[in-house]
Amino acid sequence: MYIVVDDRERVANSYVGGLVREGVSSTSFSSSEFWDWLPSASESDLEAVDAFLLGEFDARGRLPPAVRKRSSAPIIALSSLKMLKHTLELFEAGVDDVVHVPIHLREILARTAAIARRGLADRPLPSESSIRVFYNGRDPEIGGRALALPRRELRIVEYMVSNHGKWLTKTQIFNAVYGIFESTFDESVIESHVSKLRKKLRDRLGFDAIEARRYLGYRLDIPRLDSPRGDTHEAADEPMQEVQDVREVGDVGILLNRALAGSATYSANG
Repeated sequence: MYIVVDDRERVANSYVGGLVREGVSSTSFSSSEFWDWLPSASESDLEAVDAFLLGEFDARGRLPPAVRKRSSAPIIALSSLKMLKHTLELFEAGVDDVVHVPIHLREILARTAAIARRGLADRPLPSESSIRVFYNGRDPEIGGRALALPRRELRIVEYMVSNHGKWLTKTQIFNAVYGIFESTFDESVIESHVSKLRKKLRDRLGFDAIEARRYLGYRLDIPRLDSPRGDTHEAADEPMQEVQDVREVGDVGILLNRALAGSATYSANG
């Protein structure tokens, strides 16, 4: 989920509209609204934030230190001034990157992915792959072949791969997929999405790549090729009502395609 902070409502809505159209959950705040929200935001809400985009507002330099106290998500400043002094001041304030507008939002997403990857550089990853995700709207490769997935299931795979081996609650997954302010759907829709996704991965890989535990949630478990697979964990899926995947559409003056640089890979027994 992306959070846009900008006192220009029309500009903020353009960014949000473009992100939502491409399946990236997003919301916007004015600077005063954001200052009110940040101290009261829950840890689970902040964990769902992929990046903070800081547009134009007064005292912008005060915001990055406050955000960093509560979140490690990338902070990117959107600047209309191509002046070295101004850019250096933003970096000194604590932003992770400065981009000059106008800019294609694809580049912003790519920069966000690059910043996030640096934070995961020390995480041990399997050396060979059977699950590959691309973060650009492209279908993942499962067992060396593309697997066509609905937009929601694709986002779940991307989120689980980026948190490989971690237990993720239903609320965490819902926030990552639908956004923390979504009220149209209930978070129980995640049970339906994950159940369908687990079956598709099981049919392709020959084992349950996603573990499910009551009270713990879900975990993507892809073993190394040289490691024997342990006992299968019991995890019953509860039936859920089918939920139609709704794509938000709106007029936006900003071009956007989901494209995050690079791919993430994990190995599995063939």
